[in-house]
Amino acid sequence: MQKRFVSIWFRHLLADWQLIRRPELAVVPFVFAAADHGRIIITSVSQLALEAGIEPGMRAADAKAICAGLEILDDKPGRPAQLLRGLGDWCIRYAPIVSIDEFAMDSLLMDVSGCAHLWGGEREYLKEIVSKFKSKGYTVRLAIADTPGAAWAISRWGKRTPLIPVGGHTEALLSLPPEALRLDDQIIVKLRKLGFSKIKSFIGMPRSVLRRRFGEPFLQRLAQALGTEEEVLTPLQPVLPFQERLSCMEPIKTRTGIEIAITKLLESMCKRLQEEGKGIRTGILTGHRIDGKIVQIAIGTSAATHSVSHLFKLFQLKIDQIKPGLGIELFILDAPKTGDAEVPQGAMWTATPGLDDQSVTQLLDRVAGKVGAGVIHRYLPATRYWPERSIKGALTLSEKPIADWNTSRPRPTELLKQPDPIEVMALIPDHPPKFFIYKGVQHLVAKADGPERIEREWWLDEGEHRDYYQVEDDKGQRYWLFRSGHYGAEKKYKWFIHGFFA
Repeated sequence: MQKRFVSIWFRHLLADWQLIRRPELAVVPFVFAAADHGRIIITSVSQLALEAGIEPGMRAADAKAICAGLEILDDKPGRPAQLLRGLGDWCIRYAPIVSIDEFAMDSLLMDVSGCAHLWGGEREYLKEIVSKFKSKGYTVRLAIADTPGAAWAISRWGKRTPLIPVGGHTEALLSLPPEALRLDDQIIVKLRKLGFSKIKSFIGMPRSVLRRRFGEPFLQRLAQALGTEEEVLTPLQPVLPFQERLSCMEPIKTRTGIEIAITKLLESMCKRLQEEGKGIRTGILTGHRIDGKIVQIAIGTSAATHSVSHLFKLFQLKIDQIKPGLGIELFILDAPKTGDAEVPQGAMWTATPGLDDQSVTQLLDRVAGKVGAGVIHRYLPATRYWPERSIKGALTLSEKPIADWNTSRPRPTELLKQPDPIEVMALIPDHPPKFFIYKGVQHLVAKADGPERIEREWWLDEGEHRDYYQVEDDKGQRYWLFRSGHYGAEKKYKWFIHGFFA
């Protein structure tokens, strides 16, 4: 596939952004300025200020003298990069790889190889982008060529056509000034002193001569523009290994249309996942609306799966969260988190499949989609004595326990994270409580079993042992209580409630 690149130059990036926020400035010349070594220097100008003779790099005091009605706004460091990042994210609908131009910080570079035909050709493709930005209030100049460097140069200094045919970028560069190669100011000064006002005046010189006079960076920029050295663009959002895109001929506004788009995306992605033996753990559906806004929903699964029907049901639960507005023109499905999908072996009969049953995991996924994944927990036994340390949370449904559950003594179905103190009346020394007060409510103990002594893990922390009792009050409710420490004259012992039985 022939590589093609587009450069989008925002001629008045900050000024256009300010006019969108404050339309009343359309009739007022204004500039952005920032402090630089004790001076106030202009960093960006509006079109009216430019027509008045004010240029970036000029001192604010001089600009004020030239234009009496000039309005000076404070510039903030990093604002152009922030604006370009937002604009670049919006441009992902036109190309999968969008990069910020770090040389001038006023343009975007896009790898559009294989994209233009979706809009009816490169000419219509450029017209579409220009019209969209114009409708948003941005003044842009575009160019398309075989290399990022050539596209960047043509978008700024090209006078004939922004559409450079395949293989025609070298000829298009010849009549441009050396500034079109994205060179440092020092190199530009040297070239001007030697009379090199056009690229064609030095492009035929031996490389050894150019290297000796202007250095290796000069040759690198020249080679990148000509295409003899590849220039790698750094995408704003790295292309994920599993991503599917669906462009719509007409904006989608109905639930049925969104369901059809999700189905088509899942069919394409799950086919790739199945071929590689993987499944989705996290899926993100992004919709780009025609008004520039982005809507997004996400799903998660308990186990990696490439089942189209199951994944569609999870997305279907969240379709109501998508606000299509005037319509969605591009759908993108990402799978940022995947895992190895094990194909279950068929069996004629199974006694207790448990969590190996796919219907159980799919049910848990649907429940999590309705009430949230944070409400579903799975615990595994841990080889510890202290009750609150004897269990641990499982990371996945397929995680296997390293020890068996201790079933020698009953344990409560609900264990408090931290024991709560209670007031107790009990006979000494080892009798269970006669009654206890918990949260202001008195419970009369009808039945009790214990004590069960559990020693503290002395290699982890210091403290008293615990004597646990299972008690049942006069209403039939059962609790797990313990006394910390021995009875003694100093009354160091304390009573706590630690759990509840079913």
